[in-house]
Amino acid sequence: MKFNDELALFLKARYPIIYINTVEEDRVEYVLRKNVKTNLNRSIYSWDFVDGYTNNPNNEGFARRNPLQALELVERLNAETPAVFLLKDFNRFLTDLSISRKLRNISRILKLQPKTIIIIGSDFTIPKELQDLITIIQFQLPLEEDISQELNRLITSLNIKVDSQLFENLTRACQGLSLERIRRVLSKIIATYKTIDENSISVLLSEKKQIIRQTEILEYSSVSEKIDNLGGLDNLKDWLKKRKTAFSIQASNYGLPTPRGLLLIGIQGTGKSLTAKAIANDWQLPLLKLDVGKLFGGIVGESESRLRQMINVAETISPCILWIDEIDKAFSNTDSKGDSGTSNRVLATFTSWLSEKTKPVFVIATANNIDLIPLELIRKGRFDEIFFLDLPKKEEREEIFKIHLQEFRPNSWESFDYSLLGKSSDSFSGAEIRQSIIEGMYHAFYEKREFLTDDICLALEELIPLAHLESDQMVRLQNWADSGRIRSASSKRIYLT
Repeated sequence: MKFNDELALFLKARYPIIYINTVEEDRVEYVLRKNVKTNLNRSIYSWDFVDGYTNNPNNEGFARRNPLQALELVERLNAETPAVFLLKDFNRFLTDLSISRKLRNISRILKLQPKTIIIIGSDFTIPKELQDLITIIQFQLPLEEDISQELNRLITSLNIKVDSQLFENLTRACQGLSLERIRRVLSKIIATYKTIDENSISVLLSEKKQIIRQTEILEYSSVSEKIDNLGGLDNLKDWLKKRKTAFSIQASNYGLPTPRGLLLIGIQGTGKSLTAKAIANDWQLPLLKLDVGKLFGGIVGESESRLRQMINVAETISPCILWIDEIDKAFSNTDSKGDSGTSNRVLATFTSWLSEKTKPVFVIATANNIDLIPLELIRKGRFDEIFFLDLPKKEEREEIFKIHLQEFRPNSWESFDYSLLGKSSDSFSGAEIRQSIIEGMYHAFYEKREFLTDDICLALEELIPLAHLESDQMVRLQNWADSGRIRSASSKRIYLT
């Protein structure tokens, strides 16, 4: 049900006290004055703590800095006069005994008269004695339609030409911001660039960082990695390519649901974290990384609260990508009796959200150890797909060497023997291949010469790949993939012997 319809229903049903949960105080008041006064023929009396009642000459300044007195006007007003009392800052006084008692007394009158108290705020604690009297309504941040209207108004007023693709990208980038914040950022863009172009997207995304800084468990990750810089992983790349435009307006009009997320499994160094960053860059979506260590608080109930905060922030700035690194360590499939069941409760909340979320939050979770992954996470409906990132085969290793050597030696990368490097790096992960190049560079730099293929091969001989140290775990991962429960990220597979 839309906000206007829901509010109108509550007013007609004579709900005594309504709490509107929002950070957009001015926008709520505008909506109320536009709809309540016009459609329901009710007068609106607005109060705040500093100025008291305003916009009413008969009561101008009444109840200034006196919330208890603000409620007295409700009793003084003629019983037959339809009215809405809009109380700002009032949420901070709900725990006061005198305020709580007064609200309960007034509620009996409100049920018999065409009057309603509306409290606006974003931070509140409702005392138990008021929970049956107060009805909470969530005033959502501007929707796609609201943002489009605001952008059209601004673009038209400035006589700026914006193509349809840029307009769509701007609309998407503005989602999760309040209307006031959107106006402020767009004014900043106009003042800086004198127009609205592709630079505007990065400014809008940086504005979203301000929201993320309000929480301690999420961090905004700046990314520069590209999908093309991922060596191999053909199946995964193809899967991602088909979903690149899934968050667009065209996809929504087509009736296509937004993708839910990915679970990437593999030993360390196979490119799971790099993939998460590359997806965010390629899809031009903000990347939020969950700090698992800070998720679990020491106070009972704090972990669940932090998880809900994380979900709220992610949904607020959506569309976005939520990256949970090493989820197997966060939600370990072990006995949780020692933490009073906190792990199980957090896991239950998280899996429910994964299954039921409607906001365009694409979750990328990575894991190293399948033995620690709870079955609830890998059940169908949590993630769109589970990919196994295997060790790269010879052709993929050659490609990885080329990618890194183009970075280190952009003018001479073609001079290396990639066939030999591919043969010499059997069982090496992508991260280990990069490290072998660096080790070879150190060796040549010490001898005061340019490094060659032989230097890298020497480094490969000296390095022991993780796959040899954790061969049992790697074999279990490969066997699990062979069972059909997980899809390979590469078109071809290699096996440890």
